[in-house]
Amino acid sequence: MNSNESPNILLCVTGGIAAYKAIELASMLYKSGFTIRTVLTPSAKRFVSSINFAAITHNSVHESLWEDSDPIPHINLADWADLIVVAPATANSIAKAVQGLADDLLSSLLLAHQKPVLWVPAMNVHMFENPITQRNLTLLRDMGHYILSPASGMLACGYEGKGKYPPNTEVMQAISCYLHCGQDLIGKKVLVTAGATAEAIDPMRVISNRSSGKMGIALARAMALRGASVSLVYANISVELPYLLQQSIQALSVDAMYEAVMKIAPGMDWIVKCAAVSDFQPGQSSSSKIKKGGSLHLDLVPTRDILAELGAHKKQGQKLIGFAAETDDLIANAQTKLKAKNLDMIIANHLDNAASDRNHIHIISHDQDIESIEGNKTDLAHSIIDRIAKL
Repeated sequence: MNSNESPNILLCVTGGIAAYKAIELASMLYKSGFTIRTVLTPSAKRFVSSINFAAITHNSVHESLWEDSDPIPHINLADWADLIVVAPATANSIAKAVQGLADDLLSSLLLAHQKPVLWVPAMNVHMFENPITQRNLTLLRDMGHYILSPASGMLACGYEGKGKYPPNTEVMQAISCYLHCGQDLIGKKVLVTAGATAEAIDPMRVISNRSSGKMGIALARAMALRGASVSLVYANISVELPYLLQQSIQALSVDAMYEAVMKIAPGMDWIVKCAAVSDFQPGQSSSSKIKKGGSLHLDLVPTRDILAELGAHKKQGQKLIGFAAETDDLIANAQTKLKAKNLDMIIANHLDNAASDRNHIHIISHDQDIESIEGNKTDLAHSIIDRIAKL
């Protein structure tokens, strides 16, 4: 990657109905500081125009091998790009890349490009699930390319299923990940917990906390993009669930989270307990709404300590990571929790950062090495993953 400039993204748009969504992607890339050039296939031009991308990216749009301004565009574009993003990627463009065909600009530059390519497939569910398409995607993965799986939902053709172009926010996350991290977690099974548990006082009222779940969701997404099979157990969260997780289980209370976590924990390589789990719950919960009037006195009792239970039953080779949110004696309290609960690593942060998009964290391991990092939660997630991998 060029060291002094923004990363170069070559956005390649193929002829699917989702081609119009590449216009939004180009805009998001430009606003994020990337330098973008665009390639449109002949079929893509039936859905979108080069003027859309030229105006948004303030850069060149390429449509043919036979350009007057550049006698070898497939070589120069391939050399220029830090990452090629094919979005949307049709079944035809994927098949041509696997076969090594070079009959147009896109297929030719893909042969000339020496770095991984990010494919964003979008097509009819039956075309996506066809064994030929699945074989082709497997072959691309085997060649070191990145595949961002399509989402599920109602498709433009009227069918419902997997094949939907994913939200561009997720495409942006994938681009950032694959520019810097790659897929180093393939084969890992990871359990992540996220969000704020809530303990019922009555059918209307609960005791909860200020956690937004943003850090846990960022970790789950980053691990999935880097190749891990991620199971997420989540309570109350204020952000969208990533669509590309292996499984997502909602568990709103401590008891529900305990049951969900303990059921799947034995099969995991990494367990990252990021959820803000209630330390106390009402001794009794009313089955009817408590009417207003007079004073309400709650008898609070300790909840089950999920993290301690995981530490006590940790398998050999399994990595257990906890979080500590504190107001006082941040490092000392985190170090105590690290030892008491048999953790391999703990991430400590001050409660002032609760629900923020940014955080200032301290990563602490048993060798007493303390690393302090500040940044947005996506970048912090990748930094945490890098440290876990080195344990």
